[in-house]
Amino acid sequence: MKTFAEVIEYLYARLPMFTRDGASAINPDVDNTLLLCEALGNPQQQFKSVHIAGTNGKGSTSHMMASVFQASGLKTGLYTSPHLVDFRERIRIDGQMIPQKNVIDFINANQTLIETIKPSFFEVTVALAFDFFAKNKVDIAVIEVGLGGRLDSTNIIQPELSMITNIGMDHMNVLGNTLEEIAGEKAGIIKEGTPVVISERQAAIQHVFQDKAAALNASLYFANDYYQVEAVNRKTDGLYIDILNNVKQVSTVWHLDLAGGYQQKNILGVLYAIDKLRELGFNLPHEKVVYGLSHVQESTGLRGRWQTLSDHPWIICDTGHNEDGIREVLANLASLSYDKLHFIFGAMRDKDLSHILPQLPKDAVYYFAAPEMPRAMLADQLRELAATFGLKGNDYNSISDAFLSAKEQVKDNELIFIGGSTFVVADVLTNHF
Repeated sequence: MKTFAEVIEYLYARLPMFTRDGASAINPDVDNTLLLCEALGNPQQQFKSVHIAGTNGKGSTSHMMASVFQASGLKTGLYTSPHLVDFRERIRIDGQMIPQKNVIDFINANQTLIETIKPSFFEVTVALAFDFFAKNKVDIAVIEVGLGGRLDSTNIIQPELSMITNIGMDHMNVLGNTLEEIAGEKAGIIKEGTPVVISERQAAIQHVFQDKAAALNASLYFANDYYQVEAVNRKTDGLYIDILNNVKQVSTVWHLDLAGGYQQKNILGVLYAIDKLRELGFNLPHEKVVYGLSHVQESTGLRGRWQTLSDHPWIICDTGHNEDGIREVLANLASLSYDKLHFIFGAMRDKDLSHILPQLPKDAVYYFAAPEMPRAMLADQLRELAATFGLKGNDYNSISDAFLSAKEQVKDNELIFIGGSTFVVADVLTNHF
């Protein structure tokens, strides 16, 4: 394979892929990843890392941590998923995507290995990332869990610190039908003797993490025991969050260039993780942390988190796609002033929409469409289901058709919102921005 396009087509066409195929693409263990990495010389053992899991917030948290490390002068790897526009978004060093040549060379060099082991798309991508980070001798890599934790392909690393953002109802067909079961899967990233920071104490499930940490002699910290938000102000350049350090009884205003109100939960975990990493010997000066948190998008290329795409017409997108994520989106929408909401909405067939659709505002105009992938719910089926919850709108042949229709109909002081699925946002970003 000579071109990047050929390699990506090979990865997409030949390998099982969760975003396309759903749960059938997930291998129920980390064996394939271990086999791949062993053949590559175990690159996961050649760099330091921070491992981040959670239902919501793990992506934003990963980018915030990477931005702080970069600002502090550390050569920083960042592995996240899924990508929005370009496959290479998943693998970055100091904010720069992995070069196309590295992807081409890796797949060509390891094609026989791949076809012998028969890994999933995600397993190959993880091995590629770890190999890239090791060869480039990163000082630290921020590794976001793909799905769950215990059986996720990323869970072969031995991190300096583990982080878990929050637990909500998502991917129940894979992770379990209760918060306790889902928390158990996320807690699977806790390692022997390795400190773990939980961003948000949730009383009903805190025992899951406490029991797991105790069994592994891992120090456990709930960030909101040490930091608490006193005030949040949203301005054009992001959030200004007044945070009280409960131990020192000192308040500090932090500027975050990510505008979603839900970031006030994520930043508590980030700040306490930074405290713990300093205790482990990482040099993370206060002024560098300030810079890193106020330049997350610029430093890491993060997109799709409560992102304003246009002011005229007013267009905002967000990748929140489960019950808690949609609740946070609606809280953000409620903080805005507009005359009418135009909502471009799509979803996956394997999502439990019975907890999402009832939350959505009934006075919005909906544009139902399906991303181009087998897992997507057909637009007419989504429209019919939404109608049973009092949501009115039309269905469209594509996300682009829905977006263009909304742009035709929107008037001054009205808002177009794009969401419901990461892949709805990705489609609009790919084709229109």
